[in-house]
Amino acid sequence: MSLIDDPEFDSHVVKLMAWHFGAETGSPFWLGKLAGLGFDPVTDVRGLADLTRFPDVSAELRSVPAQDLIPRGLSDRPFRVYDSGGTTGSPKRIVDSGYRSLVTEWARERLIANGVPADGNWLHLGPGGPHVIGFDTARYAALGGGVFYTVDLDPRWVKRLLSQGRGEESEAYVQHLLDQAETILESQEIAVLNTTPPLLEAICARPRLYELVRSGVRAIIWAGTSISRETLTQLDDVFFPAASVVGVYGNSLMGVAPQRSGRPGDAHRCVFEPYPETTRLHLVDEDGTPVAYGERGRVRLHLVSEEMFLPNVLERDTAIRVEPGEGSTVDGLADVQTYRSLDDVAIIEGVY
Repeated sequence: MSLIDDPEFDSHVVKLMAWHFGAETGSPFWLGKLAGLGFDPVTDVRGLADLTRFPDVSAELRSVPAQDLIPRGLSDRPFRVYDSGGTTGSPKRIVDSGYRSLVTEWARERLIANGVPADGNWLHLGPGGPHVIGFDTARYAALGGGVFYTVDLDPRWVKRLLSQGRGEESEAYVQHLLDQAETILESQEIAVLNTTPPLLEAICARPRLYELVRSGVRAIIWAGTSISRETLTQLDDVFFPAASVVGVYGNSLMGVAPQRSGRPGDAHRCVFEPYPETTRLHLVDEDGTPVAYGERGRVRLHLVSEEMFLPNVLERDTAIRVEPGEGSTVDGLADVQTYRSLDDVAIIEGVY
């Protein structure tokens, strides 16, 4: 199955090749790889299809000095470093100056179109610290003039407990997180709850906290781990029928792909689409060939932004390929599921 013709994105790719591999503008990381690529990105990469010629460098993001990722053309800007969750090993790191703020402004409009209120206070029951999700959620609240509440949550500690068979300690930690959320919800007005499917299930099993969420929260955004169709249906139709329940797929490397608005004939309750200006998510088979619409494939990321260039990254997830809407060249993803192991490494999602 071939990809959709995407001439505008092809032009974007060509423009950014000159940027990322220009001596005055490229990052030390990519300029250092230029001699070993076996091709010249500036002359030989003519569009999206050519990005598979690059190696998947995502594993190197675990150890490369973050300063080496900053393009020389942006060296006068302040940058932050964000970590991945460390689900498949040591955390990977990306750098960001203003790109993530731009994407959250776009994503916020998608969330509002799905019923998330444009104003009101937010409670983020998820990671902060080095994880970009905390920054994104705080940005959503600020854009709507709301107050941002959060809790202390270290997802890596939960993963460690589970990997060591310390399930009782993990459950105690989850209850500690819920204690913090309950304290906030009992005294503060919260319009939007941003959390993960495992924590939503834990909320539903705790009567007082469940009632606080059900009676007071107007929208629930879930992200961070996979969710089954059955669980999503239960959360949407049974546990929180009065709230807008909206999904966001993403990670530190790719950014976010919010749930798109439902369309007539949709076969899936939740379909994700990435930021069309810089990001393509392709679903491929074991040979790297795009799967047909309606089929499941592994997620392959191409991120082509001014701040970060991450081509040909094979993600830890699989999904079903969904046709784009009219006038769009961006495929949708449905029923995202995480591998249980990759390259002999067990994958533990935990609470994020």
